[in-house]
Amino acid sequence: MIKVFGHTAPDTDSTGSPIIWAWYLNEVRKTPAQAVLQGEPNTEALWMLKRWNLDKPQIIADVAAGDQCVIVDTNNPAELPASLDQAEVIEIIDHHLLAGGIKTRTPINITVRPLACTATIMYDLMEADMARAPEAIKGAMLTCILSDTLEFRSPTTTAHDRAVAEKLAADLGINITDYATEMFAAKSDISAFSDETLLRTDSKEYELGGKQLRITVLETTAPQVLLARKAALLAAMPRVAAEDGADEVLCFVVDILREEATLLIPNDFVRRLAERSFGVAVTGDSVVLPGVMSRKKQIIPVLAL
Repeated sequence: MIKVFGHTAPDTDSTGSPIIWAWYLNEVRKTPAQAVLQGEPNTEALWMLKRWNLDKPQIIADVAAGDQCVIVDTNNPAELPASLDQAEVIEIIDHHLLAGGIKTRTPINITVRPLACTATIMYDLMEADMARAPEAIKGAMLTCILSDTLEFRSPTTTAHDRAVAEKLAADLGINITDYATEMFAAKSDISAFSDETLLRTDSKEYELGGKQLRITVLETTAPQVLLARKAALLAAMPRVAAEDGADEVLCFVVDILREEATLLIPNDFVRRLAERSFGVAVTGDSVVLPGVMSRKKQIIPVLAL
């Protein structure tokens, strides 16, 4: 049984894409496969599962020797199971930069394309068989694309991502604006999350100048709810960094509707980093970054010490 999984702290794409590809392997390629997750899905991903009556995949802590694995929505070893080198990776499908470090036992299929969403790539790979896909699979694809593109607001969005989403929405009889509003409302519901959990939600590890950073992006249509917890989040950052082996936590609250990010400033290091990276003057414990929405395209590439 092939295990299909994405990165740790699974967002919508890393929850939906394993389900989509496992369906394809099982139903089209007639190869037994199972979608699994590396952690609890975020609120938007859980909403997607409920909306399309999809079972939540099993959560795994690691893989074992002999396991066959398909990796989706990442190729970064820091976001993958600790024992991956003992398993057999047979395929990677991703839309992120090549991180390096994954070793395989045999040649494998690798599909990495400069698109906004893994589900868009999967649509292309599956296009000849999309007529066989049930509504739930098409719905998961649409949700992943709208999530990763922030309903086409993110600068990572391509014309192809948009065209695929519009085709899926037409097939499903869905109004994209209304559907995305429901999605983002679910994403914005963080009432049940602790401060530490929030700082690990949609979070990536990144090394910069010898510093290990945890870069968290919290996308919301209700930024005031998150910013009301600013003092508690700032206080939790040193604990999360210490527990996760990071030097600093960078937390960006992305306002989807205003198309801007607020970076929380816990200390002088992050203040200097913000000023050098984004060309802003920081005078308090947060700074607004107009137009910044994408970690992949507008945050990580510009970080500078």
